[in-house]
Amino acid sequence: MKFIANLLGTSLNLLTVVALSLAALVAALTRNLPDHRTLASWEPAVTTRLYANDGMMVGELARERRLFLPIAAIPARIRQAFLSAEDKNFYTHPGIDVTSIGTALLSNFASYGSGRRMIGGSTITQQIAKNFLLTSDRTVERKLREAILSLRIDQTYSKDRILELYLNDIYLGRGAYGVAQAALTYFDKPVSALSVSEAAFLAALPKAPNNYDPDRQTERATGRRNWVIDQMRQNGFIDAAIAAKAAATPLGAKTRDPAPAIAAAEYFTEDIRRQLNAQFGEAALYTAGLSVRTTLDPRLQEAATKALRKGLVTYDQAKGFRGPVDQLATTTGWAAALAKLKPLTDVPEWRLGVVLATGKAEAEIGLRPQAKVPTDTARAGETIRLERQGMAWALCRSATGNRGCDKNVDDVLSPGDVIYVEKQDGGYVLRQPPLVQGALVSMDPNTGRVLAVAGGFSYAQSEFNRATQAYRQPGSSFKPFVYAAALDNGYAPTTLVMDAPIALADGAGRVWKPKNYDGRFSGPSTLRVGLENSRNLMTVRLARHLGMDLVADYGKRFGIYDDLKPYLPMSLGAGETTLLRLVSAYAVIANGGKAVTPSMIDRIQDRYGRTIFRHDQRRCGDCNVAAWTGQDEPEPVDDRDYVLDPMTAYQVTSMLRGVVERGTARNVSALGVPIAGKTGTTNDEKDVWFVGFTPNIVTGVFLGYDTPKPMGNGETGGGLAAPVFIDFMKTALQGRPAANFHAPPGMLLEAIDRKSGQPVPKGTPGAILETFKPGTAPCLGGCAVIDGFETANTPPHADPELSAEQREKLLANSNGLY
Repeated sequence: MKFIANLLGTSLNLLTVVALSLAALVAALTRNLPDHRTLASWEPAVTTRLYANDGMMVGELARERRLFLPIAAIPARIRQAFLSAEDKNFYTHPGIDVTSIGTALLSNFASYGSGRRMIGGSTITQQIAKNFLLTSDRTVERKLREAILSLRIDQTYSKDRILELYLNDIYLGRGAYGVAQAALTYFDKPVSALSVSEAAFLAALPKAPNNYDPDRQTERATGRRNWVIDQMRQNGFIDAAIAAKAAATPLGAKTRDPAPAIAAAEYFTEDIRRQLNAQFGEAALYTAGLSVRTTLDPRLQEAATKALRKGLVTYDQAKGFRGPVDQLATTTGWAAALAKLKPLTDVPEWRLGVVLATGKAEAEIGLRPQAKVPTDTARAGETIRLERQGMAWALCRSATGNRGCDKNVDDVLSPGDVIYVEKQDGGYVLRQPPLVQGALVSMDPNTGRVLAVAGGFSYAQSEFNRATQAYRQPGSSFKPFVYAAALDNGYAPTTLVMDAPIALADGAGRVWKPKNYDGRFSGPSTLRVGLENSRNLMTVRLARHLGMDLVADYGKRFGIYDDLKPYLPMSLGAGETTLLRLVSAYAVIANGGKAVTPSMIDRIQDRYGRTIFRHDQRRCGDCNVAAWTGQDEPEPVDDRDYVLDPMTAYQVTSMLRGVVERGTARNVSALGVPIAGKTGTTNDEKDVWFVGFTPNIVTGVFLGYDTPKPMGNGETGGGLAAPVFIDFMKTALQGRPAANFHAPPGMLLEAIDRKSGQPVPKGTPGAILETFKPGTAPCLGGCAVIDGFETANTPPHADPELSAEQREKLLANSNGLY
């Protein structure tokens, strides 16, 4: 009995020691243990998605590409596949699975010393604890802390909530996080459309996604998927027949781009990314899961890109062939060498090729393989014939502009030359990326919604957006706002202004002599003629008569400039602005004078579907009534301020229609619908512009070199920019009825001679119907002529803050604007 008593006492002491040791261990392990309750407020990093105005996705912004799905939206077959692969006892164990741990220990013991990686037997709950709250260190201490956290998590949250966290967090390869994103990435399907075979493949990925890539590790991926299918059968989720059919199915994975492609919308989406970053910050931009409905019209965006590229290529090819874009030292192994060169990825119709052989009338071209890394050079190498007619433009003019045709193809191309070619109906044609750049912006003038933006020839070539980031002189495309200031302040379209030479001292001992583009002058002429024919001398006189402070105020009022200096050369568009700002200003004229706030975003919603931004700020109290009970259709209240008197806006529009019908943009009239617009050409033809509009759409085009330099003698906005506008508007006007410009109530129409401004009988040759505000009328005789220099001459820009160098530059940049 004494022995038994001693044995019991010793055992009790040992148990006490063990218990105390375990308690101390637990206390040590739980000290500074992360709070598992933070999982309740977990918000996963979710992809921000950009959508066009028709709902098509145009871009994704994310560090972790993820679509969050509540557990109720995740199909049973997905859950069953992951449970079979990762944790078949998930719904019955308390957070840790003793059976799985025991199996793992036995397996690890049996393979000890073999070099095989040890397995852990972790449950889904343990993976949540590790991924959300702990590190990935492979230590006993971390595993014990993980087990304690798993028990706590299981006691705190429902099994469905834990599984929801897991299926939305897990990384499944190719940049996809969570089952919803993985379904799109691997199969281009929503999870609801996945088959048993596809669900099993996704469930095969968590252990090592790169090891089971369906393209590079097809056999291994198939084997792992089939193992998951068999586990689903063993667990009773599918029967043997379904399992056999699923296992016999090919993987069927296909590469999916991060977002569907809309023709060259990168400039548009990058501008939106910058706006969102400024508004919400970088962290929210890439993790908040915003849903951004943009104003982008896919049809117009494609048309904008095509029209601008055509205009740039046409101009560039007229300057001649500059030579190959690259050179291969040898044509041996050309396919592999060519595959290493990066093409213009957003101009897929252009393909890189290398000249393999040349002759008098043709060249043999090896095309860059479509595959990134060709495994079989002979198989990957595609050759074509580039015939003389496909490169005639390169044979008949040199890059220096000297005329003359080279006789043979081999005078221009040599073996090893890397070039671009494009396949057309008549065969292949030679291409070269243009040096000249440009931009196109199209907008709804009534709302400010930007419908299309082309910021350059190729985003892959240059990410600089010339529509929103390039500040350039608008030249004569600024003149309508000088004339608007005049019409707003008592002038009429028939007011006469002297078109004659001007000489002004510049305040530094020199003389400024602005001139008309054609070097001629016409004497007294109406405002209409001055704007239609873009007369610089008349504009300077008019600005001088109005006062440059008023002109500068109009430039700021329309949003063209933030602070336009009140110097006379600025009236000719010598200040710098962006195409987007100029198009927005023309939109004010087009809509009858109301303020326009340009926007590329219609609406932004957070991850829960709550609207956090809306561009349309019109009030509509009855738009959200619960039901229709026979009441009238609600009308939103547009209480925007007027920037311009509606009557003035109509007068300017009428004069700009004259620019198209009789003035510097007569080629635009070929569109056959009422269009108003204005050309712009800066000094030495460094920048060319055209901005035009109908009542429903306003579009602007700019062309010029990134580092300004002359584009060539005689090049104008009407000759270079207007054709781009025409090509774009042919698409933009399709399906739209021709819309007329309507005069505001109270305006008067009277037949006048457009040159003299005096009344004439209707039907008189040269007569037009001119618009007059109430209280104004055409002059009947002895009409006053504005000279602008009735007082003593003052320097056109006498500002003590200007250095002599700045003053000289201002003068040089304001002669010959057109």
